Amino acid sequence: MEQEQCGVQHLHGPGRHLCSRRYRDFDELHRHLKHEFPDFTFPKIPGKWLFQLSEQQLDTRRRGLEQYLEKVCSVRVIAESDIMQEFLAASDDEQENTNTVNDVELKVLLPDRSVVTVTVRKNSTTDQVFDAVVDKVDMPEEMTQYFALFETEDYTFERKLQSNEFPHNIYIQSYGTATPTCIKLRRWLFSMNRERHVCGDQQMLNYFFWQAVDDVGRGQIKPADRLYELKALQEQEKKVEYLALVRQLEGYGELSFPHCGCDSRKEGHVIPVVSFDSFKLHACKEDGSLESQVIEFPWTGIQQYETDDEGMSFNFEFIRTGKKPRWVKIFSSYFVYLYECFERIKTELSWDKDVMCFHGDEFIQEDT
Repeated sequence: MEQEQCGVQHLHGPGRHLCSRRYRDFDELHRHLKHEFPDFTFPKIPGKWLFQLSEQQLDTRRRGLEQYLEKVCSVRVIAESDIMQEFLAASDDEQENTNTVNDVELKVLLPDRSVVTVTVRKNSTTDQVFDAVVDKVDMPEEMTQYFALFETEDYTFERKLQSNEFPHNIYIQSYGTATPTCIKLRRWLFSMNRERHVCGDQQMLNYFFWQAVDDVGRGQIKPADRLYELKALQEQEKKVEYLALVRQLEGYGELSFPHCGCDSRKEGHVIPVVSFDSFKLHACKEDGSLESQVIEFPWTGIQQYETDDEGMSFNFEFIRTGKKPRWVKIFSSYFVYLYECFERIKTELSWDKDVMCFHGDEFIQEDT
């Protein structure tokens, strides 16, 4: 009886491993949730058994517990509650004390739309998970510098994971969604010259091609009147020709951030856009509706940049011809990601010192 009640339940959600917990943990979770959400009618959890269960009975109970989690997590306020998140992301100390399994399976979406599953520790960092992924797909070591792990924030934006984050914690927070994973392997490269070079590798060509197809589909890349031509090349899987065409289009190789506040605008917001050629701030309304004004800063005109953790802002200083340098503050929850983009551009510019950089104060305007 004691052995059965203390047995570890390895639970899976929609296409993912969620957690490994004991039955008594579910009983405790159920009681805590009923106390926290008294107005919600909770489904029953599978009952206790007095005698040791057979394999079939254990499997039936496991599936019952999975269904219980699926039902209660379909209610967003419950799924995102501290009680549920702490249950799904049990601490490593707790797992060691109860001798439960600490290895988990984590699914990662690849640029070619396939999904790879890696076995990692619950407390594996982004760098460790990334190493497991590129090893699983046999990516040449020299090519790994052009990719990184991202979290899907919504249909049009992915956030690059910081090296010290724990992807499994992010992974389980998306439980209850229809997609098998919120973790993606995506390009981490702005330079088109370097992209053309690495596309000599067939795996890189395939990854860049399919990511470009997806970016066109979701509107990051603006095909204008070339959409029919792009679709024809896609259907024929003419990857080299497709990429040659898509590189000419607006939005290719750019990262557009969600609209946010900026100290240069008394009213409205800006949309930060990072590309290899420049950094742009596209004026918009507070609801994100685009306006016509765009300020473009050449990289050669940006003197320094920093993050302000307390103010949750990314700040940069740029040169204005005949005037004192000026600081601009961007109030974005993605201020660390913006900083990483600037650092990445700095690195890529050092790869190709002959790249043409834009000059002239026609790109440096006054207030938005």
